[in-house]
Amino acid sequence: MEESTGSGEELKGPMSSSPANVASSMESAASVDSERPEPSVLVLFGASGDLVRRKLIPALYRLCRDGRLPEPFAVVGVSRRDWDDARFCEEMRIALHKAEGGGESGAAGGAEGSGGKGAVAVESDCWQHLEASMSYAQCDLNDIASYAVLKEKLDEVVGASGVENPVRIHYLSVSPDFFVPIVDGLEASGVVTGPGGRDRIVVEKPFGRDASSAAALNERLRRAFDEEQIYRIDHYLGKETVQNILVLRFGNAIFEPIWNRHYIDHVQITVAEQLGMEGRGGYYERSGAVRDMFQNHLMQLLALTAMEPPAAFSAGAIRDEKAKLLLSLRPFDGPRGPGGSERVVRAQYTAGNVRGEESLGYLEEPNVDQGSRTETFAALRVEIDNWRWKGVPFFLRSGKRMPTKVSEIAVQFHLPPQLVFPQAAADAFRPNLLALRLQPNEAISLRFQAKAPGPDINMHPVQLYFDYDGAFQQQELADAYVWLLHDCMGGDSTLFTRGDTVRLAWELLDPVLSGWRADTTSPMPTYQAGSWGPPEADALMTRGGRLWRRPPVDDPTPAR
Repeated sequence: MEESTGSGEELKGPMSSSPANVASSMESAASVDSERPEPSVLVLFGASGDLVRRKLIPALYRLCRDGRLPEPFAVVGVSRRDWDDARFCEEMRIALHKAEGGGESGAAGGAEGSGGKGAVAVESDCWQHLEASMSYAQCDLNDIASYAVLKEKLDEVVGASGVENPVRIHYLSVSPDFFVPIVDGLEASGVVTGPGGRDRIVVEKPFGRDASSAAALNERLRRAFDEEQIYRIDHYLGKETVQNILVLRFGNAIFEPIWNRHYIDHVQITVAEQLGMEGRGGYYERSGAVRDMFQNHLMQLLALTAMEPPAAFSAGAIRDEKAKLLLSLRPFDGPRGPGGSERVVRAQYTAGNVRGEESLGYLEEPNVDQGSRTETFAALRVEIDNWRWKGVPFFLRSGKRMPTKVSEIAVQFHLPPQLVFPQAAADAFRPNLLALRLQPNEAISLRFQAKAPGPDINMHPVQLYFDYDGAFQQQELADAYVWLLHDCMGGDSTLFTRGDTVRLAWELLDPVLSGWRADTTSPMPTYQAGSWGPPEADALMTRGGRLWRRPPVDDPTPAR
């Protein structure tokens, strides 16, 4: 490992401990979490890719800055690029500086980040410590023989560390096409010797394309790793506001007693995206909204919102309750399935205007089939057949080219059994609603009725509003990958998806996808870019006398 040119002081080799000046600057942060993860080596497959550059290296830097990396620790980048250690470090330095707001080519040392919320100053000492832990192995991921190079590099790094058997985390930040070849290569080269070892594997979504492919991938992973060694990552679960769902529900006695069919009319979970294809039309043609968003993000949000209280705040107990909840979901087959369209809606966006900019329609996007029936929007009415939620519908929707980017969970309560106020006041009545804004402008609001000033009884809906930025001004809301990487290093799988919940989510959604695939003649519903979806999605709600929420485009507070 070559020395950094950013400082004259001597640096230690890969898997080194923190220099004294770095440790000193991190002392206050580290005191919050004094138990560091075990000594670890993080192997980044796809090291030249976008995810490593934009998310993983900045997350590692943040952990290093906050004194939360293992000691000793090493990073081994793996890709097909003809790089050496020095080139890998330089590429990651540029990527870190860009991610932290410094632009494309500025120097990392001492530059002040200006990238908005969450950006931090790229400090020379922290970067030099992280850089000193980095090395690189060139490897053709489809060529089993080339994994010998990776094994040699890992043996070298571990030997230099003085740690006999560190945790080795294999992060698959690559296309799903490489998942099985990488596992094959790790086994064939002897890097991984079978289930029960010190290795862990991190798998990014999508985890399969349907129930059968997900089952095959699970089966292959479990021949090399125990379930406890497999970390299926869903970055949504690392968001502070998503984790706060459990705290809100189970840490506040005012909410849990009313979190059931007796008080709640329905729940809406929305993940809206303002962007369109952005050059990814070819990928989206193979995916669509259900595979891209519902099978992972929305199913996990549903499980966290509706699950029973866990026996303990532990990975096993929480994941058990999520699995039980998914088992309770009413299947999407039979006369009320995709053929009957009473519980599911799909649509494609057409040309329109999004925030003042003209937008192409989906069929006009590059690399999209002119006869495509791939959904860019989907809405589902989910029924939960258990004691707590019987009769309470959960409405899930996600789409591209919506008016704004927003993710939220909205819990609408029943109307009072009888309104005793004058008719004019009753006409203005709106039901109580608890809204959890996950992104952007993370917040929680509670809508309730109040009397407007004046001699008459005039009701007006008002809000109690909790804003994360305002409440925790001295604390940054770190990117989700920061906490997910930290938890993986520490062996905490709470925020990762277990194999059985992946299977259950696919089993629920497979009939939806197969029903749509079989329907090649029905007109494809459409919605104009910049709108909140097709009329068919509105009908999904109005059949029960309900309406979708319309989050405001510019106002950071939830809709009134």
